[in-house]
Amino acid sequence: MKINVLPVSTILRVLQISRAWCGAVAIPVIWFYTAATGWESSAIRASVMMTVVLGGWALKRPSDLLNSLAAAAFIILVWEPRQIFEASFQLSFFVMLVIALMLPPMNEFSDRLLKHDPLLPDELLPGWKRKFLWLARKLARYCALSLAAWIGSLPLSIKYFHLFSPVSTLANIIAVPLGTFALMANLGALICGTWFPFATELFNQAAWFFMLAMTWASEAFTKIPGAFFYVPEISWFTVGIYYAVVIVLFSGWLKMARRKISGAIILIFIAAIYFFRWENSRGETDLTVLPLSGGHAVFVDADGRANDWLVDCGSDKAVEFTLKDFLRAQGVNKIPRLVLTEGDTRNIGGAQSLDELFGIGELWTSSVNFRSSLYRKTVAAFENPPTRHKTFSAGDSVGCWKILYPNAANNFSRADDNALVLLGNFHSTKILLLSDLSRVGQSALLATTNDLHADIVIAGLPNEGEPLCDALLDAIHPKTIVVADSEMPATRRAKRELKERLAGKNVPVIYTRTSGAIKIVADKTGWKLGTMDEQKFSSVASSN
Repeated sequence: MKINVLPVSTILRVLQISRAWCGAVAIPVIWFYTAATGWESSAIRASVMMTVVLGGWALKRPSDLLNSLAAAAFIILVWEPRQIFEASFQLSFFVMLVIALMLPPMNEFSDRLLKHDPLLPDELLPGWKRKFLWLARKLARYCALSLAAWIGSLPLSIKYFHLFSPVSTLANIIAVPLGTFALMANLGALICGTWFPFATELFNQAAWFFMLAMTWASEAFTKIPGAFFYVPEISWFTVGIYYAVVIVLFSGWLKMARRKISGAIILIFIAAIYFFRWENSRGETDLTVLPLSGGHAVFVDADGRANDWLVDCGSDKAVEFTLKDFLRAQGVNKIPRLVLTEGDTRNIGGAQSLDELFGIGELWTSSVNFRSSLYRKTVAAFENPPTRHKTFSAGDSVGCWKILYPNAANNFSRADDNALVLLGNFHSTKILLLSDLSRVGQSALLATTNDLHADIVIAGLPNEGEPLCDALLDAIHPKTIVVADSEMPATRRAKRELKERLAGKNVPVIYTRTSGAIKIVADKTGWKLGTMDEQKFSSVASSN
């Protein structure tokens, strides 16, 4: 907004027009631009602030950035109180607040560093040195502005976008001026319009060039190793603590010695709370059951990213529209291990896309050779190098998992008959993953396995028949049953007969079609299960 208005006021001043008339012309231009852009909250914020600043300048009165920001916030919230819950509103105002607090001390610090001998008049400095100092001060102020904006946006970027980008400040140093030049060129094209078409075309071409350059620069910075990575979502409590610390540090509140001691004590207390929470969470393992349009995935978030597992991944579309965003929200940047339980497209079709997005360390499959061409193609893509593809066999124990089924000798024709069955042990909480195991597979599992007891069983829907036959449920004796069905396609919905049969078991049954994603937290005290529709179940670990 400031970029569009300054040329107007500058031209008017060159024409020897008074400040009052400059303000009378420039302020309506601001609000015309705001209306043309659809009354966005960020544009209204900038318009109110520029109106206050230009109004004070036109009337020869001093202006204050914090007062302008408060006036903009008050007007917007009176006009639309719900804006306080919008990410754009929060980002705009907190970034400007941090800039207003941080920029003066940062500029003062850089000016002290670049200050020459105070006893030497500027006229006696060599011309090159004067130019160098002027350029250095401008660059330092610009870098300080970019750094303050990054610090102001950091917690909200993590909260809403789960993204941490250390190179943002450097990228903005190049990208923002290019964007400024693009806006200036657009303004030139708007002024020239149809009465000077040659200049209008030149301005349009220049704007296009600067926008392409800005895009190229931004993309180039993202390719720098460590340029950005995804982090887990933080709480509003953490966001509030962050901004409170920034405000206290840069508002001058700590200038008194007594307040410095109080501030240090408070910071130590906050650090102790976060350390205590971190220490308690180290012993937890989180499992999330994610329905994926006909299939499902189970993500195991253990202590340390290297110990995480992803069991199945859904189809290509499920990876693109659901799983990708979910994993990024958990702070996943690389998947250590992916398990494919069978050869059905709805469960494993997106494996290669997932590898391109995140990078998969190891692919684990059963020793059974499925007939699916997609399955074979997917496995082949992970065999370079050969050590990247690993196989399970019945009886193996790998990490937290014990492999119960199938045997390599199984010769069943359908994929669901050979679905991989995993029994996980998480701090003495046993969770059984049956994938889409069919009735034939269930019978074979019962015939080859003695101990199937588990606290929670998670089963998908086989193409034919029902999951969790009565004999299998009697052997598992679960405390909670999770059936991973979905709304679409219709064939992947749990049927009424299945629901009636499971309802007679006197065990809580959760259907992901209605509950949404399910999160299980296991630690040494037991386990807790919660769903998106706010169902909650828990169990305390036995003393044995």
